[in-house]
Amino acid sequence: MERKLFTALQGESAQQLNDSLSRQGFRRSQNVLYRPSCTECSACMSARIDVTRQVSTRSQKRVRRRNAHLTRNSSSPWATDEQYALFRRYLDARHADGGMADMDVFEFASMIEETPVRSRIVEYTDEETGTLAAVSLTDVLGDGVSMVYSFFDPDLERSSLGTYMILDHVAIAREAGLPYVYLGYWVPGSTKMGYKARFSGLEVYFNGKWKRVDDPEKFSNDTHPLSNDPIAEQVANIQLPDRHPTRA
Repeated sequence: MERKLFTALQGESAQQLNDSLSRQGFRRSQNVLYRPSCTECSACMSARIDVTRQVSTRSQKRVRRRNAHLTRNSSSPWATDEQYALFRRYLDARHADGGMADMDVFEFASMIEETPVRSRIVEYTDEETGTLAAVSLTDVLGDGVSMVYSFFDPDLERSSLGTYMILDHVAIAREAGLPYVYLGYWVPGSTKMGYKARFSGLEVYFNGKWKRVDDPEKFSNDTHPLSNDPIAEQVANIQLPDRHPTRA
């Protein structure tokens, strides 16, 4: 049985709260921050890359060269028909049975545009054809950038666009002088999330602290430590908005 801890993200302190709780393993979904709070499992661990320790492998260097024809454009979070068409193709090809499979254009627009914090929509376009290849909804935090949600052209599977976007966000963080790239949750043993463990400099929020992932095999699904987390009681007492996110 999955359980999550939620808190509303609104008002003048929204940015500060997003910064603070992101450092404690929370993720943003529109105007809500959440973190797994399962009583008997800690499989879902928030992950981030320490950009000072990130060194690209030969394979990752090839990914960068393979996508050198893509142009990055960052702008205010505004949903477009072109983005939604790409998003639908991505879901249908890779997550047809997932919780977002039935997301319509209005829900997509809400996901992109409903943000009370500093957010950017980062588009990657083929400079030769002008075709949109990949998109990331990215938050700008006090200590890094957070990839809230990203998707790409499923027909370009061999281009490793997911890996490329992460590498490019490492470059973005370095250019801005920010130490971290927040990736969302990593689940040891998950085939779909295994790619995150291939990045050097990876850290996970485990037992109330950020720990280096030098050996992914050392992390197991122990009892979730949230019951001993002092922030749990504080966050649990905050009144939540009527609308809760149903997708992680």
